[in-house]
Amino acid sequence: MYKIPLFDLNYGAEEEQAVLETLRSKWISTGPKTAAFEADFAAMLGVRHALALSNCTVSLHLALKILGIGRGDEVICPSLTFVATVNAIRYVDAVPVFADICGVTDLTIDPEDIRSKLTDRTKAIVVMHYAGFPCAMDEIMGIAHEHGLKVIEDACHGPLSEYRGRKLGTIGDVGCFSFFSNKNISTGEGGMLVTDDDSLFEQAKLLRSHGMTTLSYERAKGHSTGYDVIESGYNYRMDDIRASLGIVQLGKLMADLMQRAVVRRWYEEALASVHEVTVPFPAHEGFVSNYIFTVVLDESYTGRRDEIRDALHLAGIQTSMHYPPAHLFSIFRDYSGSLPLTETIADRLITLPMYSRLTQQEVNYVAQTLTELLTAS
Repeated sequence: MYKIPLFDLNYGAEEEQAVLETLRSKWISTGPKTAAFEADFAAMLGVRHALALSNCTVSLHLALKILGIGRGDEVICPSLTFVATVNAIRYVDAVPVFADICGVTDLTIDPEDIRSKLTDRTKAIVVMHYAGFPCAMDEIMGIAHEHGLKVIEDACHGPLSEYRGRKLGTIGDVGCFSFFSNKNISTGEGGMLVTDDDSLFEQAKLLRSHGMTTLSYERAKGHSTGYDVIESGYNYRMDDIRASLGIVQLGKLMADLMQRAVVRRWYEEALASVHEVTVPFPAHEGFVSNYIFTVVLDESYTGRRDEIRDALHLAGIQTSMHYPPAHLFSIFRDYSGSLPLTETIADRLITLPMYSRLTQQEVNYVAQTLTELLTAS
């Protein structure tokens, strides 16, 4: 057991009660709780439609499907992201084209590198808002409009994060969110697709459940006694047990994110004079979710990141690394290119503990331990 874990699940009696009520209702598959979760989520973001799904990977898949991305189409995406972002592109037989990040203080996709990767086969851009900090969406949307491209926001890190007053996930054509166990909103597994486009929503809703024209819950209420199948769809539904957890988690979200902002400030203050590390996204303006807290070691520590992480673990501090560059995975060898910033910076990334229950004493212990390890080596 770690003295300070990487993440702490923000669960309590409220989640237990929500699940119990759902079990006692005798409706545990997609039903009223799912519909309520969707309505609450859409209202939170100020978006017309939200569709609850079994996870975010399928949300990304459906986003590409409903936007008409298919075989041979090129989709520009970051490499510094979880592999699901890229896997979804391959699910529709499209070609991932990796773009570099902006730099050591901005780990999001670089608009200029996006522009350099455009071809006549480019059909879409997938952005990922790293740690909840927004990509340069004005520039990216400008490129998309100029070249007639679709934009999908992988906003798994950014519920309630904002870009110039707009919630992440609502700026592109489709936004995708994750409710995996370590996310800001946790239902164990789960995802959400959001859009302001009525037609895209209806397509996604149809594909979510086998291409069927009605759901079991609608038929159970007597709204329909039969159904047609008009598309070759999937079983991508969320169940009401997870949706009930999601409803409770939404109610806790703002308070949790406000405290995460305090934790980030503690980290920034504790590491301000440590020249061996850079804290990305310094002095960022605008509300962010602070899903993770990442530092970048100085270039002199190239190749030694895991040594530092092992020493932190021995001190009782759990860490991670977000992420191994996707373009270096064997499965994407055929699509790999040169991404010098992604490769060199990713080799020096360490993700430190981040959750709202962290105390200032614990943050100081993490920062002091890291500082001592770096200055002694």
